[in-house]
Amino acid sequence: MPLDRRHSGYYSLTLTALRVMAALVHMQHALQKLFGMFAAPNRPGGAAPPFTLMWFVGVLELVGSALLALGWLTRPVAFLLAGEMAVAYFWRHAPNGFFPVLNRGEPALLLCFIWLFFSANGAGRWSVDGMRGSERGTDQGAE
Repeated sequence: MPLDRRHSGYYSLTLTALRVMAALVHMQHALQKLFGMFAAPNRPGGAAPPFTLMWFVGVLELVGSALLALGWLTRPVAFLLAGEMAVAYFWRHAPNGFFPVLNRGEPALLLCFIWLFFSANGAGRWSVDGMRGSERGTDQGAE
């Protein structure tokens, strides 16, 4: 009889690691937009001016990434950030070429699909949603 992956302790651990690490990567982009952090030495950039489009995107990414790292309101926030990453990809990267490796859109594309996964599947057991019991039907009863 095959063992369901969701009944493995590794499933919960790896799901949490993916969610938290993807959120921290996404948060770096927010910090770059809002505070000018992590700018490449050969491409100095400052923070986006307040109340511009990039500033609002930075706020959305910062708040959304923090919520996803905690696993709180995961499904709606992940759906929102997946859409934001899709817009970023098609707006900024796709015009520079078809292949993501050439248009430098790999991070946006990967984050888009990671957030789509979490919007469909939830945050899992090791999250605020999981501890509040709002993740019914996920791996709550495993182990």
